[in-house]
Amino acid sequence: MKNTLYLSIFLFSFLIAGLFACSDNDGSTDTELTISTTTISFSAASNSQSFHIKTNTAWTITSSESWCTVTPSSGSGTGTIEITLSVPENTTTDSRTATLTITAGTQSEQLTVTQSGSDLLLLQQSEYEITAEGGEITVAFQQSADPAIEIQADWITLLETRAVSNEEKTFRISKNGSFVTREGTIRFTVGALTETVTIRQSGQEISIPADQSGMSSDATTLAAKMQIGWNLGNSLEACNGTTSAGETMWGNPVTTKALIDAVKAAGFNTVRIPCAWSGYIEDESTYKIKDSWLARVKEVIDYCVDNDMYAIINIHWDGGWLEEHPFYSHQEEVNKKQKALWEQIAVYFRDYDEHLLFAGTNEVHADYNAPTTEYIKVQHSYNQTFVDAVRATGGRNAWRNLIIQAYNTNITYAAQYLQMPTDEVTGRLMAEVHYYDPYEFCLDESDSVYLWGENYSGANKANWGNEDWVDNMFGLMKTHFVDKGIPVVIGEYGAILRANLASGREEHIEARHYYLNYVTQAALKNGMVPVYWDNGGVGNHGFGLFDRAAAIPYYPETIQAITGVSL
Repeated sequence: MKNTLYLSIFLFSFLIAGLFACSDNDGSTDTELTISTTTISFSAASNSQSFHIKTNTAWTITSSESWCTVTPSSGSGTGTIEITLSVPENTTTDSRTATLTITAGTQSEQLTVTQSGSDLLLLQQSEYEITAEGGEITVAFQQSADPAIEIQADWITLLETRAVSNEEKTFRISKNGSFVTREGTIRFTVGALTETVTIRQSGQEISIPADQSGMSSDATTLAAKMQIGWNLGNSLEACNGTTSAGETMWGNPVTTKALIDAVKAAGFNTVRIPCAWSGYIEDESTYKIKDSWLARVKEVIDYCVDNDMYAIINIHWDGGWLEEHPFYSHQEEVNKKQKALWEQIAVYFRDYDEHLLFAGTNEVHADYNAPTTEYIKVQHSYNQTFVDAVRATGGRNAWRNLIIQAYNTNITYAAQYLQMPTDEVTGRLMAEVHYYDPYEFCLDESDSVYLWGENYSGANKANWGNEDWVDNMFGLMKTHFVDKGIPVVIGEYGAILRANLASGREEHIEARHYYLNYVTQAALKNGMVPVYWDNGGVGNHGFGLFDRAAAIPYYPETIQAITGVSL
């Protein structure tokens, strides 16, 4: 009986213990583990980033790669824990990956760590010396990615189709038409790395042996071929003081080949291209002209020459540095600049045949009165500097026909004062004058004088400058120059269109056509080359003949009055 009681007590105690044990198990919490991210990325540089784990038990973190470390890497705490992940610089160009394994009790999570490889950019050669004739270069390099390329010279061109591989790039170097050495750069960039290639291209020889090929015509022969000309006015000479903003600065559109084609089709075979240069100087110490501007002038010349037309380029008003300073006080400095500019221009365009002519200046003057001895001497020195600079460059320039301007390009002053420069070759100079007589009809915008010629009379006609005046003025040129083997170019002539006349408009147009026809014919009769002044303006008081944007004639009847004369 006693043993039975003891057994009952033991069994009861065991059951109670079991109940308590069951109660403890039912109240326990399962192992918890979460991570804030499963991927972390690094650049190639040494760096650290943080992530978080949340757990309710002891934990550990292991890394598959020794370069990837964490702090702390283990712990017994619970809750949210911040972990710092650190990587050293990846000095290789290959990216790399590590796996972190986070373990808490029976739970585990993985976090993938990636690190980019270092950028690589190594140039095989960083400097190139190129001859003036240009050519192609291939730049070889090692890189971790295809580089971005920035060319800092408009005479260097990337040939995309000529790349041999992703580790080579081929570039074309244009011919350097100037005698000035030039330097350009090509920048290669991969990521944060930049390497620069420097290209130095020598200039042309300032002086080369004389070459008469393509230059068979002397001045008299060439003048006969030039016939009737047209001015591309207010375009390439557009400037504001000593700065230039491009050929559209004065309101005309960019000159196109289509426009020059239209001029040729209208009956003109000579184009005078007034040019500005001073605003395109990139180095005042040497007067270096920008290559891009020389190239643009060349484009326009080519529109003409490729059309079997004759082209004349000059130094026009150009801010007045030359044109408005026939003074002893400016003579030395102006001649220095005149020489430097014409050496460059002459060398750059030296290969053209006789279809290209140079005119040294434009309307050099101090004022519009009779010149003093000082003005004439200084202006003559500018002409001599021009001739000497061009001839010294040799090649075809040794034989090129050059055009010499009278003081203010005035006919009377030409007859009285113009002395042709000394030239080492004979028979290759022409003289230039301009003709806008009578002023009241040709240029005065008051509109009170809008008639010209023997068919008209009254207050609306100037009391001078009619047919007999034209004949006398042009006769002076024939006597003083043409008959002496010096052809004369009338570089500018014309009369404004008074399109807004309240009355008499039809008479004005008729008189204007007669004037243009008479002056053109008289010039040809006296052995002169007439070059009509067109400033592009086709509205009131304009000289324009063409719609330059559309490249079509705007006033075909006016054009016919000029080009329809007997040659």
